[in-house]
Amino acid sequence: MLIDSHCHLDFPDFADERDAIIARARQAGVGLMLTISTRLDQFDRVLAVAEAYPDVYCTVGIHPHEASDHVDVDAAKLVALTRHPKVVGIGETGLDYYYEHSDRESQKHCFLAHIAAARETGLPVVIHTRDADEDMAAIIEAEMGKGRFKGLLHCFSSGHALAELAVRHGMMVSFSGILTFNKARDVQESARALPMENLLVETDAPYLAPVPLRGKRNEPSYVAHTAAFLARLKGVSTAEITERTTENFLRLFDKVPRDAVTERHAA
Repeated sequence: MLIDSHCHLDFPDFADERDAIIARARQAGVGLMLTISTRLDQFDRVLAVAEAYPDVYCTVGIHPHEASDHVDVDAAKLVALTRHPKVVGIGETGLDYYYEHSDRESQKHCFLAHIAAARETGLPVVIHTRDADEDMAAIIEAEMGKGRFKGLLHCFSSGHALAELAVRHGMMVSFSGILTFNKARDVQESARALPMENLLVETDAPYLAPVPLRGKRNEPSYVAHTAAFLARLKGVSTAEITERTTENFLRLFDKVPRDAVTERHAA
């Protein structure tokens, strides 16, 4: 059973055929999908998707692009929204210095609030980072020093040093369709080098469809292509990558009931 550890099923791209998309994911062996929050004022629709399907869970959080619209966010607001049984993580949050749709100070303030919420709840924080390796590494180091928290670097495309730092702190690293791109040699080398117990796979759907579907709208069923590519990089079977990444996900997102996942897979 594969798990798509990061997708955006609430996005308008899927509104007209969400049932069909989730059915295709199930047919492709995807037993669970994590749909990700990007704005608090749109969290209700994220949660509604998770509530509508037994194999969909969600997070609560604010993408760094949206940080400037959430300058009043604090850990308490996020913690209060994690009490629902379908909310199993905090984020996505982090730093994006490529687009800088929000100013850097707003991004940092928002990120720190999410880390505090993750530390308080014990839920993992889902981290988006782009062109911000130095500041991201500094924040992770400093915040881990204040008290450990669980987390993962999603849709990894950063330098290998950041991945190594995350792994040293017990975090996970998730690979999207970027891993399959011909020019993503550095990302592929990171995936090859990192320990199996720290790896996840994802789609980030509707973005970043993997080869051989690059350029199409992405969807959770396509995570199978990324998993197969990762298996070839690691020199193991697709079945082993499937088993290991699923176990890693359930260990990290331990609010997801294991029994329910196992029962759905058996059915």
